[in-house]
Amino acid sequence: MLRLVIPKGSLERATFELFRAADLAIERSSEVDYRAVIDDHRITEVRILRPQEIPTYVAEGLFDFGITGRDWVEETGANVTSLGVLHYSKATSHPIKVVLAVGGDSDWVRGEDLSDGVRVATEYPNLTRRYLLEHGVSGEVLLSYGATEAKIPEIADAVVEITETGRALRAAGLRVIDTILTSYTELIANPVSVADAEKAHAMGQIMTLLTGALSARDRVLVKLNVDEANLEKVIAEMPAMKSPTISQLYGKAGFAIEAVVPRSVINRLIPSLKDHGATDILEIPLSKIVP
Repeated sequence: MLRLVIPKGSLERATFELFRAADLAIERSSEVDYRAVIDDHRITEVRILRPQEIPTYVAEGLFDFGITGRDWVEETGANVTSLGVLHYSKATSHPIKVVLAVGGDSDWVRGEDLSDGVRVATEYPNLTRRYLLEHGVSGEVLLSYGATEAKIPEIADAVVEITETGRALRAAGLRVIDTILTSYTELIANPVSVADAEKAHAMGQIMTLLTGALSARDRVLVKLNVDEANLEKVIAEMPAMKSPTISQLYGKAGFAIEAVVPRSVINRLIPSLKDHGATDILEIPLSKIVP
């Protein structure tokens, strides 16, 4: 029913891991194969292509839906429908940023400071031209095919480049003076496919599985027992998504409590729960959280 296209390159491994966690494992004959399969009746075709191309191919109806970054949707101007943000990237769960950067010794501190005639190297020529136009700057946009940060100062005066942490730009001696776009990974769809009720429903189900798997990454289930005397103290320690579930133990021997909590606090939470009277504490990993 659905033709899916997923990104090759920096997002490839993270995308495969996400689909596996969502019980939609992508299988292919080798790591260089551009065709793959998912053992799911809703998905009949899977292709692996460059994220730069995906918005255009989805807009043209070659695929029903696909995964790419908001940066490439904006760069291509493709007419696609966003089915929602997927909070993951190649290294973190943070968005990438498309930034304007200059040499560390440059006098420019804002986009408005750029001089007419400025040379800007980038993999995002359309975004860059729009940015210069919006800031009243007449400049030359140089298309870059990689290693963009290395083109200052001999080839370019500034660069428009993507970054997650800014480390690579700082290592190259560059300084960010503006953020042009904040870009998350998105599931995008062809508008005609979205208008098809059966396809729209199937794509929505796939999105539920993906977002459920992402939500579970940062949380765990905590289960414990506590006597009545310490019940309120233990409940006060629980940073639950919602109110914790509490049930009375057989023979009124105390209470069982369970709650979904952030993984980031578990190393402090478990000792604190024990200090406040909790016993039989279990930490259980989660596969999906679907609200």
